[in-house]
Amino acid sequence: MEFLLRLLFLLLPIWVCYVSLLSVLSDARLEPWFSSISGPALPPGNGPISQIDATMTALSPGVQVERIEQHQNSDRKMLTAVIASAAVLVAIVLSIFSLCIYQHKKWKNSGPKNIQNSGPILGKLNSLRTTGKKGSVPAIEYHMLEAATNNFRESNVLGEGGFGYVYKACFNDNLLAAVKRLDGSGQGAEKEFENEVDLLSRIRHPNIISLLCYCIHGETRFVVYELMHIGSLETQLHGPSHGSALTWHIRMKIALDAARGLEYLHENCSPPVIHRDLKSSNILLDSNFNAKISDFGLAVAAGAQNKNDIKLSGTLGYVAPEYLLDGKLTEKSDVYAFGVVLLELLMGRKPVEKMAPSQCQSIVTWAMPQLTDRSKLPNIVDPVIRNTMDLKHLYQVAAVAVLCVQPEPSYRPLITDVLHSLIPLVPVELGGALRVTEPARSVGPNPSAN
Repeated sequence: MEFLLRLLFLLLPIWVCYVSLLSVLSDARLEPWFSSISGPALPPGNGPISQIDATMTALSPGVQVERIEQHQNSDRKMLTAVIASAAVLVAIVLSIFSLCIYQHKKWKNSGPKNIQNSGPILGKLNSLRTTGKKGSVPAIEYHMLEAATNNFRESNVLGEGGFGYVYKACFNDNLLAAVKRLDGSGQGAEKEFENEVDLLSRIRHPNIISLLCYCIHGETRFVVYELMHIGSLETQLHGPSHGSALTWHIRMKIALDAARGLEYLHENCSPPVIHRDLKSSNILLDSNFNAKISDFGLAVAAGAQNKNDIKLSGTLGYVAPEYLLDGKLTEKSDVYAFGVVLLELLMGRKPVEKMAPSQCQSIVTWAMPQLTDRSKLPNIVDPVIRNTMDLKHLYQVAAVAVLCVQPEPSYRPLITDVLHSLIPLVPVELGGALRVTEPARSVGPNPSAN
């Protein structure tokens, strides 16, 4: 509508100039006739003259010269008016043409950045549907998802979320993707779906998962992401391999990547975004162990926790104490969850472990007394990476983790401070600032894990 109003505003001068041109041309053509009778009809002091005398006077040489000059002046005026009007019209037409090109480029570039590199799948999207007030993301037809996931066969399951399964999908031209299926008509699933699509359609960062498209089929919702080939950090740490593929430096790189993603949410989004469900299962790894934060169904804008419709959500073991007890949610709640993930990377333990059939223990409660004791710290390190890191680096990471999981939010650092603490611990080739010039010093003898 704004563009149409601008166009009408620019077309108005064209109409005015056109009318003015017609008026000038009419005046220029009529002026000689009016000039020829502009003098007095009868000479002063004389009576009526005969028709023959009038005719002879009109055909006299002096009158002919005067008429020729008047015609020449009229032609000059008409030519000047035509040139001036043509120049104005050309200028206005060029302005409108430039405005049209600008608006076209602006419209073309206003689409969501998250679909710029999503490959051949874009040619198969059936429409563009706006989700939320600012974001838009392409929709894909359901039958394409069925074909890509082999009719959602169980062998294609990559994992399970709170509202359904995540499937591996293979589209034409061997484009691989992950399809999260949210089943049920409950308000929770619908709200998470809309929230995630709206947020990810407006977020673009190398350490945040890229949203490709979505699908609505009856009461079922589907969200399609880029595929992270290695899977989640949780699977790598607590699955069959028990972290054997994760060296010390790779673990520090994963922590650094996750911190960069969180910093973007906290510092670069307006208003800041609180993930609210950061955990090892929501940190995904590609084939080069680049980490990306995923699952934004519970994410909220900073300050939204004051609204009545925000209920307590999260995962046991990662939820900050102040949020669990008082419902107070800030960016520091994400910092607490990041600290728990950092402890997982250090020790290879789950955030909550069963000690007895009716008793559980959190990794924070168990590790806190030993993290601050340098003589005990090497004993709780994951055996897979024990004796492989510089002792000073181990102490530094432990100190960062202790600060992140402080019970009092004000004692926790900002995620930016955490990020700057981790950069010197990650080799340059992995995205940090550490230059490895000599073998890492051993922590000491290989004691048995507690």
